Amino acid sequence: MNTSDPQFWQMISSIVIAICFIVMAIALIWIATTVRKAVATVNELKERVDPLLAKVDAISVQGKEMSVHFNEVTANLSHATKYLAESTEIIRDEVAELRSIVSETAITAKDKVEKVSRSIDRTHDQVVDTTEFVQQKIVIPAREIAAVMAGVKKGLEVLFAPAPRQLNQAYSEEEMFIG
Repeated sequence: MNTSDPQFWQMISSIVIAICFIVMAIALIWIATTVRKAVATVNELKERVDPLLAKVDAISVQGKEMSVHFNEVTANLSHATKYLAESTEIIRDEVAELRSIVSETAITAKDKVEKVSRSIDRTHDQVVDTTEFVQQKIVIPAREIAAVMAGVKKGLEVLFAPAPRQLNQAYSEEEMFIG
């Protein structure tokens, strides 16, 4: 291909656009896998915390039942139950805080995905605008210049062409008549 050929530049811009789309696709795949890993981690954490909560609740219930059965040690067990309830409340508060952190992380991840999506859309629009600009400012004027150069070339060929030969004999009018 010739670099002065407009099709060459159109092919180059098409290749650049294709490479941009491939890079955008790779970025989106990377973001999707990162979000998927974060969600998996959050789910694992939730699965680990739920049995803990169930166990703590069961322990709390057992502590309350023991205080009913053993009235003679009520004073000692009431303190233990009190501490156990406080521990349960602290654990519940921690779990609630953990859940809020997890939901904030999910919201942040969604926001980042939306931001990346907007960035990709903006990049695509810029590539389209650049392609249109190149078409209008380079390719179309290049065609016009090529046409002018072809005209100048033809004019120079005519100007520097050898002079036509002179006829050495004169023809009478009858000889020139075709009929």
